[in-house]
Amino acid sequence: MDFGLVLQTDPPASRVVDLMRRAERNGFTYGWTFDSAVLWQEPFVIYSQILARTDRLTVGPMVTNPGTRTWEVTASTFATLNDMYGNRTVCGIGRGDSAMRVAGRKPNTLARISEAMKVIRALGRGEETDLSGTPIRLPWVKPGAELPVWMAAYGPKALKMTGEEADGFILQLADLYLTEFMVKAVKDAAVAAGRDPDEVTICVAAPAYVTDDDSSEALAHAREQCRWFGGMVGNHVADLVSRYGEHSAQIPDELTDYIKAREGYDYAHHGRSGNPDTQFVPDEIVDRFCLIGPVEAHIEKLNALRALGVDQFAVYDMHDAQEATIDAYGSKVIPAVNA
Repeated sequence: MDFGLVLQTDPPASRVVDLMRRAERNGFTYGWTFDSAVLWQEPFVIYSQILARTDRLTVGPMVTNPGTRTWEVTASTFATLNDMYGNRTVCGIGRGDSAMRVAGRKPNTLARISEAMKVIRALGRGEETDLSGTPIRLPWVKPGAELPVWMAAYGPKALKMTGEEADGFILQLADLYLTEFMVKAVKDAAVAAGRDPDEVTICVAAPAYVTDDDSSEALAHAREQCRWFGGMVGNHVADLVSRYGEHSAQIPDELTDYIKAREGYDYAHHGRSGNPDTQFVPDEIVDRFCLIGPVEAHIEKLNALRALGVDQFAVYDMHDAQEATIDAYGSKVIPAVNA
């Protein structure tokens, strides 16, 4: 199993770079960041520094979207980084929940994501493609360039499209029941489209918080540090419920029940521990969606995720134990999972 580190690009950027370097030293192979131009600093500028100061780390956004950047600019940026540092980038893409909403726009449609994925992937490889009726290519891209495009998805239509078109699937929660349900949907869609389902890389991303023991005090603190994640995921869940209905056969009740108490959501606290808008998230959801507890609990859940077809676990590291989590994974968790 590969391991990734997910960070927000809060200033100073030097800290983001330092944490990514620490992650590589501890056996992580991917470095991800949020991409929301209003809320955080520009990730692609920071990627160049991460790539320059690491040797093997693959970097990319979790996730960019086709609405805040023109597609040829997105492709050119990735291709430039790959030309400078080797094929060490991956394009995670989605609807643009925070990036679009904080700019007063609606998240992108699936049709727009589908078209953008094809264009960005082709241009990143140096191939000619059609952009709004105009055939274009990046003539300076060298042979052998690669740009995998991984799609973040939750709803049934998005899961189907991921299996049909994307190189990878990003699932932002680590609940075993829902992971099995959604991975199967992606793999089934790939098979139905005539693809080898094993060609679709499965990446589960969620907060991880390693405690010294399983005492009630330690677990309570870990839950409070990770409760924000249930609120962030709740934004996507709320969209699904409004579209498909509260008890739709398309969406498991396990994913929808907890958001009934959800009221407002302030993106100023998006993805941050101590988010005051996420007190509605119950402990059960934190335990199911995240990885918390002593090392042994992390190893057990990661092995279960791998058995469901997960190829990478990406650690959301937005809490008060960033370095400790990276080090614990590097010294104990990753070696045990990949023994």
